[in-house]
Amino acid sequence: MAGKRKVVITCAVTGAIHTPSMSPHLPISASQIADAAIGAAEAGAAVIHLHARDPEDGRPDQSAGAFEPFLRRIKQASDAVVNITTGGAPTMAIAERIGPALHWKPELASLNMGTMNFGLFPMLGRFKDLKHQWERDYLSNKDIIFRNTFGDIEHVMTELGANGTRFEFECYDTAHLYNLKHFKDAGLVTGPLFIQTVFGLMGGIGAHPDDVLHMKRTADRLFGEDYRWSVLGAGRNQLPVAAMAAAMGGNVRVGLEDSLWAGPGRLAETNAQQVRSVRQIIEGLGLEVASPAEARELLALKGGDAVGF
Repeated sequence: MAGKRKVVITCAVTGAIHTPSMSPHLPISASQIADAAIGAAEAGAAVIHLHARDPEDGRPDQSAGAFEPFLRRIKQASDAVVNITTGGAPTMAIAERIGPALHWKPELASLNMGTMNFGLFPMLGRFKDLKHQWERDYLSNKDIIFRNTFGDIEHVMTELGANGTRFEFECYDTAHLYNLKHFKDAGLVTGPLFIQTVFGLMGGIGAHPDDVLHMKRTADRLFGEDYRWSVLGAGRNQLPVAAMAAAMGGNVRVGLEDSLWAGPGRLAETNAQQVRSVRQIIEGLGLEVASPAEARELLALKGGDAVGF
């Protein structure tokens, strides 16, 4: 009998979309981020996707130095694959966003595959009691354009690729898949591509099952067997989209970056809680959770001994 298929769980522990006033459980300080990452890895996440924040007010901090304290702790306590964001926050320029991954040379870095409108303002209707003025200014901005031009994308691919860093390609719509096909055809990236299709964020594709199927079919047609598919469902879409993808042969991403919730009206208390929830779905389907070593092999990564931290 063939072995069970292995599913890679990524956990994105804090991100740059949710703000501190939304949940007391959102990791803010370096210590909290490290604890969240280690707990998620212990629960079964093979990949940890990381952002940094200002410990005073929780705003996104994309300086290389802000990542150092938790990067070193995570490496000491876990064998998980570390994935450093190049998305940062959608209001940041590419030169700022690429800094941490360029400095620390991780095995994986996220790479957003197209410019898009980025609508956070609907969250103001649900979260009215904001502690910091920056949160209100950030969330109320209806003019955010998340810039990822062809020049920006090529710059990230070239600079980080020189360090042996591979990419989690974040695709918020079908055009982003075609953009990735362009760069693959040009020889700037090679397979197996790790494609993270993102559902349910305002400005990108929705989270209807038809949307999930459409993105999967498009990626299959463009990349054949030369990619590894994963999904990210925003907010209440997190587990339904993950369940669909796991059943369809994909990998999954959870974490407080993408959803603050553990159920209707119930805040998740830890990232590990969300990892355990999606693990239960995966194992209920008769599948197994991939270890960090198995994820490295599946994604053709350089190994944890070749990073800069």
